[in-house]
Amino acid sequence: MNQLDQLKAFTTVVADTGNFLQLAQFAPRDATTNPSLILKAVQSPDYAPLLKATVEAHRGQPLDEIVDHVLVRFGLEILKVVPGRVSTEVDARLSFDKAASLARARRIIALYEAAGVPRERVLIKLASTWEGIQAAAELEREGIRCNLTLLFAFCQAVACADAKVQLISPFVGRIYDWYKKSAGANWDETAMAGVNDPGVKSVSQIYAYFKQHGIKTEVMGASFRNIGQIQALSGCDLLTISPDLLAQLQASDATLARVLDPARVQPMPVVHYDEAGFRFALNEDAMATEKLAEGIRLFAVDAGKLDKLIEAC
Repeated sequence: MNQLDQLKAFTTVVADTGNFLQLAQFAPRDATTNPSLILKAVQSPDYAPLLKATVEAHRGQPLDEIVDHVLVRFGLEILKVVPGRVSTEVDARLSFDKAASLARARRIIALYEAAGVPRERVLIKLASTWEGIQAAAELEREGIRCNLTLLFAFCQAVACADAKVQLISPFVGRIYDWYKKSAGANWDETAMAGVNDPGVKSVSQIYAYFKQHGIKTEVMGASFRNIGQIQALSGCDLLTISPDLLAQLQASDATLARVLDPARVQPMPVVHYDEAGFRFALNEDAMATEKLAEGIRLFAVDAGKLDKLIEAC
């Protein structure tokens, strides 16, 4: 049995891609997308006709509405392949605007429902800013399930749990990137691999806290740089993995042991954050502050590029 199949025995495998033509070979349960992945997909000759057809069908509508139609069209194609859920992201440029995020989220869900997809099969992705988390809390009360992304700090995870969001996506690889860059010549790749990887340690802490305190929010490790990080988080509720790394897992027959287990978590005290406490805790974490800001900027740039591609159609 290959490592991908072994992983599926105790972790839900999610494909991290906008390339739905690649999905079937890995048989993931869910799939996630983001502005960068959709941008990459629509620039491929395989998907250019789909982009053109979608834009043509909605020509004359405001640009932001056409963008949402494009995102949902990709989501609909993905849902033909995966049996579970697809995550579709609200424009990162709205990450600090609760009202605008709510409006976009509701419109995306309405488009899915108009296409015959029940809202239970869709996760609305929002950045884990204070505003994004509060928007998610309101959406969850309406039965709109959310995936809080760009999550780097423990305080973000706790705030998401308090908001009763469906799922969080703590980023492993980008945390690893920050610490590696910060250490410079002093970085020891061997010593900082596996369970000692700073990104792995962050997700493991969140997982342990959620399991110990009976928090129902699903933990989905994301943003992996190598299969060692995935192996060290085996047993996590979900892991969203790029096609390249899925292929590496599929190609290996080595034994994969479960690492995270709700029966083996260390006691941690309950904590809560109000807005001021959240902002201060996030500010105290230089890595999380920098990576959250950088992530929003990068997604915003790619959202702008997607706008231009659509306008050029």
